[in-house]
Amino acid sequence: MTDAQRRSYERLFPYYSIPFEEKSLDFSLIFGSNNATIIEVGFGMGVATARIAEENPHINYLGVEVHRPGIGKLLWEIERRHLSNIRIIEHDAVEVLAAMVPAASVDGFHFFFPDPWHKKRHHKRRLIQKPFTSELAAKLKPGGYVYMVTDWAEYGEWALAELSATPALINAYPSGFAEPQSWRPKTKFEEKGLLQNREIRELFFRRPP
Repeated sequence: MTDAQRRSYERLFPYYSIPFEEKSLDFSLIFGSNNATIIEVGFGMGVATARIAEENPHINYLGVEVHRPGIGKLLWEIERRHLSNIRIIEHDAVEVLAAMVPAASVDGFHFFFPDPWHKKRHHKRRLIQKPFTSELAAKLKPGGYVYMVTDWAEYGEWALAELSATPALINAYPSGFAEPQSWRPKTKFEEKGLLQNREIRELFFRRPP
């Protein structure tokens, strides 16, 4: 962690964090509103998360991350941008969904460049695969969505197959991959991937109304 990230973490984390516990969340109490709630899994350094939240003050964002420097950076962004619609859980996302997120309570899930675990023997560690995709579907409200973007083409194909095989989800782009979403800002990670001539794959699936 940089000194700035450490200071932000130590000073701001108690105000914007939710402790992990085996107890269902009430988003209206957490955010003080009945606005739509989006969960971002693995927000990295959180800059894109902060920008999206700043541009959509009518939406609540819950970030789940285990990388403490990234949490410190996002907390710094929250203070700098005067954001009140972001909360953070520092814990494993699979356990958070299973223990804390009520069924049919989430309006959308964001996965921005999740770890592709590109070696074949590590594929079992990938987040976007069954049965986790079924868990995501169960947590979505009718009409809610799962949005993923990756710069690892093979992982994009993998995720497309896994999400397509999840009965409770329907591809919003029946031809395959989604069009670039204009509301999502580019990340430094994405720019680095483009410089290495990697192709960006986007997926957008919905739970039917």
